Amino acid sequence: MVIEPILYYHSVMKTVNIANLKKRLSFYLQYVKSGEEVIVRDRDLPVARILPLSLTDVSEEERQLVASGAMKIPEQPMNWEEFWALPAGRVPRDLAVNAVLEEREEGR
Repeated sequence: MVIEPILYYHSVMKTVNIANLKKRLSFYLQYVKSGEEVIVRDRDLPVARILPLSLTDVSEEERQLVASGAMKIPEQPMNWEEFWALPAGRVPRDLAVNAVLEEREEGR
């Protein structure tokens, strides 16, 4: 098996076709755990990146939510000034309450 390096953001990174990734998933996950990135190719076209997960400022509860798929780690810090500058929603109270109750019934 040949691991082909490519230049990406001024560094060398490993690439792998999907078939080889399936065969040697543990190897590539160890590579990613060591801090490196892997580009996944489908018929030699890049389709995905596998990145190390950075959980430095994350609580144990948040780690469990990420592991269960219920939460995604943000890619960049929250800009609260920009967030609060957004216009407020204009949903009537009864519609908002009903939407929340429906979600609770569905288990979301």
